[in-house]
Amino acid sequence: MQLEIRPDPAEVGRARRWARSRLAGCGIGDDEPLAETLILLVSELVTNAVVHTGRPAVVRLALPGGGPGVADGAATVRLEVADTSDRAPVPRCVGDEATGGRGLALVDCLADRWGWSVEGGGKRIWCELDRCERPAEGAVGGENEGERGALTAGRQAAAYPEPVYPKAPVYPKPPVRPEPAYEGRAFEAV
Repeated sequence: MQLEIRPDPAEVGRARRWARSRLAGCGIGDDEPLAETLILLVSELVTNAVVHTGRPAVVRLALPGGGPGVADGAATVRLEVADTSDRAPVPRCVGDEATGGRGLALVDCLADRWGWSVEGGGKRIWCELDRCERPAEGAVGGENEGERGALTAGRQAAAYPEPVYPKAPVYPKPPVRPEPAYEGRAFEAV
């Protein structure tokens, strides 16, 4: 399934709504971590296409279909954004005060896999999210409430492991320039 978008910032919201409706049609609820993450990735990749290329783009979404070999509840969701710009995506390192420039860093942190390839006269940026099975309600053993709680916590930790964030790059500090010395007065009274 795919959605064609115009080079207009309003298209980012339309792409999010489209992705949400596709997820719901596949049985993935808005409250699932996969849905929240995917919607953020849609925002980032579509924004990059709209802002940095100024050209139309196509959003593609491949959702688990429950076909042969696909376990119910455990599958991969793939998001692709193709545009007609031949400029390669370049992750940027931005300062704390910058209001942009973190999109690909977010994609790198949130997606299980991501990359890009040349497509026709442009490029295709893709990312994949693995859908983890949720622990079944009431399917936890244990002799008492404490044991059941420990088993549930362990099962949830295995299903939703803590994210691993890459270390921020370390750049050498620029040399400190001494303040210029003024001879005489800096300001003169008029």
